Amino acid sequence: MKSESSSPRHETLAPSHWILRHAHLVPPRARVLDLACGHGRHARFFAERGAQVIAADRDADALAAMEDVRGIEARRIDLEASSWPFANERFDAIVVANYLHRPHLPQIVAGVADDGVLLYETFARGNEAYGRPRNPAFLLEPGELLAAVDGRLAVVEFAQGMIVDGGRRAVVQRIAAVGLRRHWPPPLAPQAALAATSARPYAGE
Repeated sequence: MKSESSSPRHETLAPSHWILRHAHLVPPRARVLDLACGHGRHARFFAERGAQVIAADRDADALAAMEDVRGIEARRIDLEASSWPFANERFDAIVVANYLHRPHLPQIVAGVADDGVLLYETFARGNEAYGRPRNPAFLLEPGELLAAVDGRLAVVEFAQGMIVDGGRRAVVQRIAAVGLRRHWPPPLAPQAALAATSARPYAGE
């Protein structure tokens, strides 16, 4: 389910620094799924880079703002339906930020192409001490993303723990992982990107 976060509307936010940090893993003309896209901060970012983006959400108003954006196909979908809505599709990249619906986690991983990439970040257990979301249904267990990709994708970078920005604390879990047919080793983020993102640990995502 969509997290119960009270953070700002997606349209007011820059792309997640985790997504920016690993954007180089997504080819310019990739087919990208931005799952639970909100107002499309990541869909717009990748479309501007030449990707063909499926922006999926159940919020019709948010999707309407992307109808005329080149490179974005907005799909209004009940992401928590009993069946995975992309059963017959695979993507060069799947991007997920601040969203967790556990029943579909295996299908998300399986939806990554053999040489594709998964960029995923959301809140994790322990966040209930600092604010929303507090419901365990919206909080990853320690190492849960690692377990989800085990044997299916190769991990490029994984992080979990508490982050602090401007006095606000949150507990998050993040992963960047690639398909097993991706050329190995994949390039890590350029040093300039590492420096820029390390200086901005949290952006109210």
